[in-house]
Amino acid sequence: MQLFVKLVLAHLIGDFMLQPTKWVIHKEANKAASKFLYLHVLVHFILYMLFLWDFQKWWIALFLSMGHLIIDMAKLYVTPLFKNKSIPFFLDQILHILTIYVFVYFTNLHEQTMALFQGLDWPLVLAIVFVTTPSAIIMGKLLEGMSNQINTDHKSLPNAGTYIGIIERLFVLTFIIIGRWEAIGLLITAKSVFRFNDLKESNSRKLTEYILIGTLVSFGLAILTGLLYISHI
Repeated sequence: MQLFVKLVLAHLIGDFMLQPTKWVIHKEANKAASKFLYLHVLVHFILYMLFLWDFQKWWIALFLSMGHLIIDMAKLYVTPLFKNKSIPFFLDQILHILTIYVFVYFTNLHEQTMALFQGLDWPLVLAIVFVTTPSAIIMGKLLEGMSNQINTDHKSLPNAGTYIGIIERLFVLTFIIIGRWEAIGLLITAKSVFRFNDLKESNSRKLTEYILIGTLVSFGLAILTGLLYISHI
């Protein structure tokens, strides 16, 4: 586990902290012909060596660096095919971490993977999944009749309300699990402050009531999920 953590740390430093925007732009424009692509891989090789701190393990650093080069090069050519550029970005990071994982646990990959899955807290996984998209859809169904009566003449980011709801429910679930109920009150207060100007400018009682009901339902679902989880423990 320690080797895996060290190599992932080296990867994160190399990919996010030691890769200037200038390099990224140059790589996207020139792809395999970009000198910064190979300089980026060299940085990873050096970082892997530093974190391994054993010259005799140079082959580990070389193998992972070559794997990094192949994945990055594939990403440069595949990215233009995606309308949503975040998809190849996350796929790229998943492949990098997966490569490190497979390499570190190659001799007992199946046993390690099975142990990892068997060690998961599945009720917690269920709780986390439920308070995300499933809860958002349930809320949409519950408030469907009310939402049809609200005039949405204000500009808003696409699906911003859904994402805000998911994040706030994850926070509430976390606070309940760690026993910090007072933090939920702070979260409600913070949301009320941010929403105050919108409600004041709209001067709509229906919108105010709709947001209040939506907030209470959202927090209620998260609290109920949290209580069910901790009662299971």
